[in-house]
Amino acid sequence: MTEQTTLLKEQGNNRGASKVAAFSGIYKFLVRFRIWILAFLLGLMSLVAFAAYWVSSLDIEKLVVPVLAPTQLIDKNGEPSSQMVSVKIEPVSIDQIPLHMQQAIVAVEDKRYYDHTGVDAFGIIRAAFRNVKEGGAAQGGSTITQQLAKNVFLTGEKTFSRKLTEAAYALKIESTYNKDQILEMYLNQIYFGEGQWGIQRAAKRYFGKETKDLTLSESALLAALPKAPSRYSPLKNKELALERRDLVLSLMRDGGFISNVEYNQAIVEPVQVLKEAPLEHQNDLLGQYASYTDEVIDEAIELYGFTERQLLAGNLLIYTELDPIVQSAMENTYRNESLFPDSAPDQLVQSGAVIMDPSTGGVRGIVGQRGEHVFRGFNRATQLVRQPGSAFKPLMVYGPALENGYEAKSMLYDGPLDINGYKPNNSDHRTLGQVSLRDAVIHSRNIPAVWLLNEIGLQTGKTFVEKLDIPLGEEDNNLSLALGGLSQGLSPLQLAQAYSVFPNLGTMAPAHTITKITTTDGRVLAEAKLESVSVMLPNHAYAMTELLVDVVRDGTGKNAAMNRPVAGKTGTTQLPQNKQFAGIAGGSKDAWFVGYTPELVGAVWLGYDTTDSKHYLTTSGGQYPALIFKEMMSLALEGVPISEFNRPATGQISKGNGPKENMKGDKGKKEKDKKDKKDKIDKKDKMDKKDKKDKKDKQNIDKKERKGKREE
Repeated sequence: MTEQTTLLKEQGNNRGASKVAAFSGIYKFLVRFRIWILAFLLGLMSLVAFAAYWVSSLDIEKLVVPVLAPTQLIDKNGEPSSQMVSVKIEPVSIDQIPLHMQQAIVAVEDKRYYDHTGVDAFGIIRAAFRNVKEGGAAQGGSTITQQLAKNVFLTGEKTFSRKLTEAAYALKIESTYNKDQILEMYLNQIYFGEGQWGIQRAAKRYFGKETKDLTLSESALLAALPKAPSRYSPLKNKELALERRDLVLSLMRDGGFISNVEYNQAIVEPVQVLKEAPLEHQNDLLGQYASYTDEVIDEAIELYGFTERQLLAGNLLIYTELDPIVQSAMENTYRNESLFPDSAPDQLVQSGAVIMDPSTGGVRGIVGQRGEHVFRGFNRATQLVRQPGSAFKPLMVYGPALENGYEAKSMLYDGPLDINGYKPNNSDHRTLGQVSLRDAVIHSRNIPAVWLLNEIGLQTGKTFVEKLDIPLGEEDNNLSLALGGLSQGLSPLQLAQAYSVFPNLGTMAPAHTITKITTTDGRVLAEAKLESVSVMLPNHAYAMTELLVDVVRDGTGKNAAMNRPVAGKTGTTQLPQNKQFAGIAGGSKDAWFVGYTPELVGAVWLGYDTTDSKHYLTTSGGQYPALIFKEMMSLALEGVPISEFNRPATGQISKGNGPKENMKGDKGKKEKDKKDKKDKIDKKDKMDKKDKKDKKDKQNIDKKERKGKREE
């Protein structure tokens, strides 16, 4: 009994000790947990206090008087050359903005605008779920207040810290201003495209009226623009603009802002948009060198992901390849009316030109039009695409031919030609039987070019031009390519880039205007990383240059001759052969000259924007375009020492053995190869027969000698 009692007592003590230990552990955990909670609360309070202090310390005075530092364009010498910024904001008070305009922007941009305090947590969560569901950034969560903060105070970079700062500014704005004041500031400072900031200037630009006079349909169209001003511009994409307007109207109806009757009336209202800005709005954004600036904006958007709004909001430095001497030379040339043909009474003969450095691809100057410039209007140097005519021959035919064994003295067929129903003619409607490749180039004869492309193979020519970054469509699969018959056409910029391969000895550097983009404090936002392409052998490129020098000296490009080495090629496209142009003799649609010196390569296009029976050229590429090229280059290179074209390191020119016989237009080179092969076989057979005969004769002689010895 005593032992059992002792054992039970010990067990009881152990259980008691275990309970004490367990309670002790729980107590210690609770103490630690309370410390953690306290630390968390203290940390949270500190964070909230810091956030409150941070928000309260933010300076938002720029909301009232925004200061827009211009975006500067820096030229190739590192000097400011131009600037772009919209500083002409015309603020209007909220009572001058129609209620339906206010409702339209709220419906499409921030439907919970009147319910949040600057940052919409529900909107952020909704956007996050939508983005996950649609597999990308399908929807943003920024409120109108956040957008206002971003547009006025921040850059467009997509980082967490920027988003956090944006939210802080939004909270500060909401704590300082009421909803009507915020909406007024937003509508007065948001970007509506076409260089217009603020609702008042947008109303005048698009509809020629004051904001207070906007209709419901017009308000919906303007509300559609801030999300993507260029994409939804009614001047550039009318169908997309109307689709977006209709979406805004449906959101207004669903949000209870308008009735079904108002919706039905507005959605059928025709949109009458001004094609040209009122005089008071023209040239708001232009510094110097407007056409070049337009291309810089396009390149920044297309290659580096900027928006027009970001670029025009200012505070950026864009480093470019612009040469102010070259650009000024081009602009002065285009002011000289004597260098251009007479225009029709109702339409100006238009033109576009580009000059670039062949060794780097840097675009030195651009002129996109004759007459008044329209901000980001149609740039005929970079956006126009027209068939290049004979200016395409060196790229499609003669360059690849030199790569495949032909040379300047190779003889080409120049007679009646019918290849599967395609019957090209020379411009003089005469044939010479056969001509040298050199003469075919300098006199721009069509039949030899088509015949030669057929000889080397259509695919050989296509492969060559594709290396030059010239796009070919599925329909570009015929011999008319030899004469520049592309389905899509080319721009002067594309043509100049392609020709740069010749003075650069076979290597093409991509054409570009921008080298880098930074903030005003030097932070790099984008930088060009370009790779040159090897297209042809140096000796073949130099041989092409020699041929194109002959074009200017002895051929169709004589009007481009200067007191320094220059090479080039003319191009002219004929009027379509249809009823509209029946009876018109000697008319043309497009006239080109593309050429180069050792320092620069340039291309000039001349023609009407719309060609019809009353608007067509009576000139060729060897006339006005060649003269324009000569004047531009002469001014651009004034005072520059004369230099010679770079020669290949070997100093040798191609010694190709192109065919000089069989000019019947029937695969002559292949036939000659077959003949040469047959001749070699025949010669070998003759040699074998001769060897057998000689051996047999020797055997007969040996027999006679042995017989004679036996007889002796």
